[in-house]
Amino acid sequence: MTRQGSLRRVSLADNMKEAPVKPKDKMGARHVQALLLTGGFLCCYAMRVCMSVAVVAMSDKTKPMHFDWDESTQNLMLSSFFWGYVLTQIPGGMVAQRWGAQRLYGAAVGLCGLATLAIPIAARYGDYQLVCACRVFCGLCQGVVPPIIHTLLAKWVPLPERGRFTSFVYSGGWVGNVIALQSSGLLAGSVLGWSSCFYFWGSLSLGWAVLWQLAGRESPAEHTEMAFDERLYIESSLGVVETDAPVTTPWRDILTSVPVWALLVTQCSQSWGFWMLLSKIPSYMDKVLHYDIQNNGLISSLPYLCAWLMSFPVSIMSDWAIRKNRLSTRSSRMICNTFGEVFPALALVGLGFVGAGQQLLAVGILVLAVTGNIAIYCGHHANHMDLSPNYAGPLMGFTNAAANVCSILAPLVQGYVVKDPSNVAEWRSIFFLTAGIYVAGATTFLCFGSVQVQSWNDATIKRSCSGRRSTLSARRPVPPIPISEIYSTEQSKANVIGNVAVIEEKIER
Repeated sequence: MTRQGSLRRVSLADNMKEAPVKPKDKMGARHVQALLLTGGFLCCYAMRVCMSVAVVAMSDKTKPMHFDWDESTQNLMLSSFFWGYVLTQIPGGMVAQRWGAQRLYGAAVGLCGLATLAIPIAARYGDYQLVCACRVFCGLCQGVVPPIIHTLLAKWVPLPERGRFTSFVYSGGWVGNVIALQSSGLLAGSVLGWSSCFYFWGSLSLGWAVLWQLAGRESPAEHTEMAFDERLYIESSLGVVETDAPVTTPWRDILTSVPVWALLVTQCSQSWGFWMLLSKIPSYMDKVLHYDIQNNGLISSLPYLCAWLMSFPVSIMSDWAIRKNRLSTRSSRMICNTFGEVFPALALVGLGFVGAGQQLLAVGILVLAVTGNIAIYCGHHANHMDLSPNYAGPLMGFTNAAANVCSILAPLVQGYVVKDPSNVAEWRSIFFLTAGIYVAGATTFLCFGSVQVQSWNDATIKRSCSGRRSTLSARRPVPPIPISEIYSTEQSKANVIGNVAVIEEKIER
């Protein structure tokens, strides 16, 4: 694994004389990298979710190979994943930013795949204790994934395309949920048995890890086969420079940044509400509305499927509005984030007043709530890269660690408030509390959030670059291509040369 101290990014796009020219090709290297990132995230979510289906079959006494696990033991195995998941968020971001994210991503998904393959053996020879150990290890591996993805997106995605790429990659988790829920149920009920759930997704994840190691790249500078105009478009949009100085994360500046704390608050509120929607609403519908949504595969997958489909028009419209100057980046982020949090809050309030005979209405409200939540990927979820392209990974690790603590606390608070699962009044209390948390997070981001690159994003680089010359990133040289072969007019050529000159002048200062 090569150290990444030699390559840093300086946010100089605003200082360019001309806007970056978008390549004409519809499918470029950045799109291939996004597809690979999405595939890895899909595998991660599938390995996380398949356990919730398989554990039911593993505890079914009518099956030839079953275990005497009560409900508390099953919940212990399901929750053990998050014990490890929370621990590696911040370290994962720091390692990805300092030593490189590409190889770490492949290793994380591959090792998680191996641990998933080992679960059937662990259950037979180590009972639930060894299964918990495997799940903790899976959590440790997957905890580094969100900061890794943010690190790579910050290097690969031009500013005008940030919303759609972020939504597309992270929506792989929604697709993974849908596919895993359906396929795991079919596999567990087939002659192959419940162990096939783990063998299938573990093997698929290992296959993806091999593909990623072969085709994944750390940055455009390391992709020797991509078109020169696409690389120039990405790097001139982001303002990439090269320096040999070591890189340190400015934690003091991060921890004293008001926009960072606004981002953390809104991400925590979203995580609380989202996991309340997905983990406890089925219980409410079962106990109060007498509708077992979990045993209806199509209905249980419908919220994820609708959210995934809605991610495309929402992200495309968000980026289009920014690119065409119909909305500023700040306005777009704030509108998307407010909608993505306030809409589910209103849905939760409405759900508390649905009658016992209105099951379909309740399902419709749940689908709308989860679907509306997808807008946050064009809101605060892309904001880490807005605030600090250089430290998007550590920043994501910091906020996501806190958010996942909230997702763990949400079901515990629900259990404390709702003593009687059939009591509508108690459920309304937790719904109103969650709606208030949603609105508080959206309001905090609206008042204190920012899309401006923070001064500490470039501080380390500016200090390290004093007295040395920095250029556009090119650690692994690409074959020289005459600029006249790429840009047909003298004016376009002058724009490119002028942009490079502005970057070099800015760094030398």
